Amino acid sequence: MTQATDVQDCTRGPCRAGVLTVQRGMQVLRAFRSDRMPLSNAEIVRRTGLPKATVSRLTSTLMQLGFLRHVPEGREFELGSAALDMGHAYIVGSQLAALANPVLQDLADTLGMSVALSTRDGLDMLYLGCKTSGQVATLRMGVGTVLPMGVTAAGHAYLWGLPVARREQLLLEVQRRAADSSRLSRIVRASFAELDDVGTCAVFGEYQRDVYAVALPVFVGRERVVMGLSCGRAVLNPDRALERKRVAPVLREASVQLQKTLAELIQPA
Repeated sequence: MTQATDVQDCTRGPCRAGVLTVQRGMQVLRAFRSDRMPLSNAEIVRRTGLPKATVSRLTSTLMQLGFLRHVPEGREFELGSAALDMGHAYIVGSQLAALANPVLQDLADTLGMSVALSTRDGLDMLYLGCKTSGQVATLRMGVGTVLPMGVTAAGHAYLWGLPVARREQLLLEVQRRAADSSRLSRIVRASFAELDDVGTCAVFGEYQRDVYAVALPVFVGRERVVMGLSCGRAVLNPDRALERKRVAPVLREASVQLQKTLAELIQPA
């Protein structure tokens, strides 16, 4: 006798259609970045690559469920309370953040910078932990911030920390999205050379004018999941050589401490 099971085959039929709808719904929600800028259906189409009719249907459904809402007196969308509640629940329950935050805060205070631990989110880097020194008047980002992988120090450090074959595959994907793929490739390769040489990389003014960041990869938990550990601040005309010399040794030392602190995590992210 064949034993009955409640598990459906989700490779075909209605189950597969349901999975596809959920995936597309998540794509729409991921289109909303940390800058909190409201988005139109047209901008969501541009960011996700989904058909216009699909986006229109999904935004309507997500509004009904409370994941999106219209901005006051406008037709653009912003994240609704249901999406924000999910993010808050993750942050409150995150063992990674609870363990990492003291290390991140110590590093931020020592360097007088903003410090973040980030993981890959598509072709972006998502902040899982973020602490800022009281000396920093600007660049106050937080948990949930999403920055492009291709033009940030954290993204370059993450890529460098991957196995070479996976690194090159993902870099090609990043280049395809870039407005100037040749320039982006030069910037990323320069970071890789710096990481090979000194174990950290610095990126100045690529994502945001007058902002620089220094980063390196860290390997988190029992599975040694690759993440980016970065510190940055906004400053006019920094002395790049001096900043590298000041920041890199402290960042390397903190990364060792952070990896030890997070070594026994089973599911880092």
